Amino acid sequence: MPRIALCQLNSGDDPEENLKTVRSGVEAAAAAGARVVVFPEATMARFGRPLAPVAQQLDGPWATAVAAIASEHDVLVIAGMFTPADNGRVRNTLLITGLGQHLGYDKIHLYDAFGFAESDTVAPGAEVVTFSAEGTVFGVATCYDLRFPELFRRLADDGADVVTVPASWGAGAGKREQWEVLVRARALDSGCWVAACGQADPAVTGVEVNPKAPTGIGYSLVADGFGRVEAQAGAGVEMLVVDVDPEVAGKARTATGALANRRLS
Repeated sequence: MPRIALCQLNSGDDPEENLKTVRSGVEAAAAAGARVVVFPEATMARFGRPLAPVAQQLDGPWATAVAAIASEHDVLVIAGMFTPADNGRVRNTLLITGLGQHLGYDKIHLYDAFGFAESDTVAPGAEVVTFSAEGTVFGVATCYDLRFPELFRRLADDGADVVTVPASWGAGAGKREQWEVLVRARALDSGCWVAACGQADPAVTGVEVNPKAPTGIGYSLVADGFGRVEAQAGAGVEMLVVDVDPEVAGKARTATGALANRRLS
């Protein structure tokens, strides 16, 4: 039964300073017995600043440093970073490193919504990613991916029992409600545990950010395949530690028939 830590934080402009936050988060999570440690989208550098100058490959210094931290504490780390793409754009990448893994997931669905155009500076990914850790198959998705149930059902079809969703959710009227409903709905759609880790709300933590950028609202949460909330954070900087039982995913799928009874794809 994997123990997962969600490290809700505010990342800043400087990747090196954010790396220090990753280290302290991993140290605290490992001390609490977690083997999988999840950080938000844009942990490497927050939205609202130029992203191309900070983008690095998965074998570059930032990802290599995170891998070393994961190895030191014998955990797997999932953290949002940016990798180079074409025409001056970047890819919004989740680094997955530790426990014998070192790979990335490039965000498939870009946040061209609510007046923001992520595709202006970010190129979309195309590959669905799963991996195994602690005897459990995990899937990954990023922030706006949460609005697309077909991705979560595909991850379940590929064997995932847990899907981690790093995010930097945009603020606004009704956005917290949408976040909470979507996490629980995707858990029900797929029968998976959904562990969604967001950036903390800068308005609560006193951090100045670009008001036009999606820089987080907090309220990270973990829901099981029945849509039940196992744990939830508040708006500020916080760590959640949750034990997730993969057998619950199978029980949820059997009970709801949400995958077996599909007629449309």
